[in-house]
Amino acid sequence: MDPQPPGGSALWEGHDPSEGAIYVRVCPALQAGAGVAGVGTAIAGPQVFWAAQAPAANVDPAQLAQEALDKMTLLGPDIGITPKPGGQGVVGMPVYMWTAQTAETYGPNSASASAGGVTVTATAKVKRIVWDMGDGNSVTCTTAGTPYKAAFGKKASPDCGYRYSEPSSTQSGGRYHVTATSTWQVDWQVNGGGETGQLAATRNNAVNIDVAEVQVLN
Repeated sequence: MDPQPPGGSALWEGHDPSEGAIYVRVCPALQAGAGVAGVGTAIAGPQVFWAAQAPAANVDPAQLAQEALDKMTLLGPDIGITPKPGGQGVVGMPVYMWTAQTAETYGPNSASASAGGVTVTATAKVKRIVWDMGDGNSVTCTTAGTPYKAAFGKKASPDCGYRYSEPSSTQSGGRYHVTATSTWQVDWQVNGGGETGQLAATRNNAVNIDVAEVQVLN
């Protein structure tokens, strides 16, 4: 504790200040059902105690990895899609899906956390993006996708695409609600070698698009 309490404080538990010192500790503990990948961090209240010698730090590298992950800004995909929201696509035409590749939306994204002389560095990268197309089907892409260009014409996306078989007018609200969910793989390592591990995180984003059916005139 800094500063140490005065000599007459009850915190000394009857000990003479020359015999030791008053310490404060805060103990992180993992609890299920919260935070990233179903695991969250609960912090117990500060504990004040007397000790004759400074207690040795008991550092959990996995906990430091979680703290490093918590420092990162990880976002859902920065969605690019054809047809664009506000525009209109056509049944049977290729749909392109992609995300902007930034540290926050695709990685790599890194951060470190330290305690008791131990430093852990965690690096997060998107492993896959699952696109829920809003019609009951989904597409899993292991790349960031290819942004559409007019020169591609009617060619299908080479790595992350789809085709609707029905117009969005069949849906409630008249649009397809497309949700993109990215799974981040977080690899961590104790600096200087030693223990390693892995965490996971998910983030999502969504847009609405219109898809029409071509009307044929006789």
